[in-house]
Amino acid sequence: MKLGLFGFGCVGQGLWKVLHETKGIRADIKRICIKHPDKQRPVPGHFFTTNPLDILDDPEVDIVVELIDDAEAAFAIVSAALERGKAVVSANKKMIAHRLPELYSLQQKTGAPFLYEGACCASIPIIRNLEEYYDNDLLTSVEGIFNGTTNVILSKIFDENISFREALAYAQANGFAESDPSLDVDAFDPKFKLCILLLHAFGVFVAPEKVLNLGVGRINDFDIQFAQSRGQVIKLIARCYRESDKVGGYCIPRFVHRKHRYANVRNEYNAVTLESAFSEHQTFVGKGAGDKATGCAVLSDISALRYQYKYEYRKFSQNGTFFDITDTELKVYVRHAFEGQVDEADFISIEERYSSANARYWIGKIRLQQLQQARWLFDPEVNVVEWSGV
Repeated sequence: MKLGLFGFGCVGQGLWKVLHETKGIRADIKRICIKHPDKQRPVPGHFFTTNPLDILDDPEVDIVVELIDDAEAAFAIVSAALERGKAVVSANKKMIAHRLPELYSLQQKTGAPFLYEGACCASIPIIRNLEEYYDNDLLTSVEGIFNGTTNVILSKIFDENISFREALAYAQANGFAESDPSLDVDAFDPKFKLCILLLHAFGVFVAPEKVLNLGVGRINDFDIQFAQSRGQVIKLIARCYRESDKVGGYCIPRFVHRKHRYANVRNEYNAVTLESAFSEHQTFVGKGAGDKATGCAVLSDISALRYQYKYEYRKFSQNGTFFDITDTELKVYVRHAFEGQVDEADFISIEERYSSANARYWIGKIRLQQLQQARWLFDPEVNVVEWSGV
């Protein structure tokens, strides 16, 4: 197989490495399209081009692999390749989450396969499992730790008893977090992955704007001490679920007991738990970040294309569900600074209250839709963490 590669950053170089270390796939990268030709790269210069058509219009290129960080440019590349009938592999979670209905239609129109395992949880083959193993199982929920950067930060906080600021600085210094870490810290990255999995798990297209994402950037020393006093740690959890004919989803921090399976998922590792009527709980754990971890997922997609593999989207064809969070109830811890900052009327009930000179918190039940619409939700002095109680 001849590959045309767009982008040669962390994941692109990871793919190059794993492709040259494996003996099971006969595939060669023919050309690599890049944006900055003057940058030093550990590959001979004749592989590179700055003209996308050198790949898109090359009849010898069987598979287009898109690994750039610009979502709009990525969509233009992927759609152009599919229109030409070429198979495409991508790891661009933001682009896929925002453009999934269009990408699905292009696959149906052209018959060309589009695979993107590397866009969700890197080394964990979650999409393939949802498509194949769980195609007829009655799934009730898919949840887990979908973001390696925030898991590194939270692991440092609770393993070494340091502040959020110190943990973030460590993640940035060691290449786990960008200089602007907002995509990860504010939980956009795991939300994009969740939107992709909603289609493969439950057969619904959900725009990212409809899914609540609250990150870990507001965690302070009081929250950390509270968690420790209750024998808990904090993990950023993405969750989607089915309730009768309705499907919902959200991505917010959660208190997790130190004996819970997620508490032992540390550093850049991810975890995905599937709950179903037949097989109950199953948890997959693997590296969720890194060049080789994502590169091996991309390589797996390339390998699958040898057998003309494509997603069948069976859950979409079977679908009788729709996205609706009006009846979903959450139990949450809400830490705030002063009286009147949070509206008590937004809650179904409040089970625990605390107030001191340093901080105050409530633990209570609230409807997910009401939380998403609350005027105080994005107040920087308010932090919300799901309270699991286990």
